[in-house]
Amino acid sequence: MKIKVLGSGCSKCRSLLEATEQAVTELDADASVTKVDDILKIMEYNILRTPALVIDENVVSEGKSLSMNEVKDLLIQYKNNL
Repeated sequence: MKIKVLGSGCSKCRSLLEATEQAVTELDADASVTKVDDILKIMEYNILRTPALVIDENVVSEGKSLSMNEVKDLLIQYKNNL
C-alpha cells in the first residue's frame, strides 16, 4: 500500500503525517508513507484543500487533520475493499 500525505507543511499537514505514520505502525501495515509538498504534484490530485490523504492514488480525505484512529479506520476500510 502506498500512502501519501499532501500538504504544504502547515501544522495540520504535519499532524496528519504523524497520525498516518502511527496508524501504519500500530496496524503493522505493509505500507510506505510519503509526504508530498510540491504544489504542482498536489494539484494533480484535484483537491481543493490540504491536508489530504491518498491511498494507492485514491484521495480518501481532504481538508482536515485526522486522528490516528480515523486514519486506522480508513486504512482498514480501504484494505477490506480491495
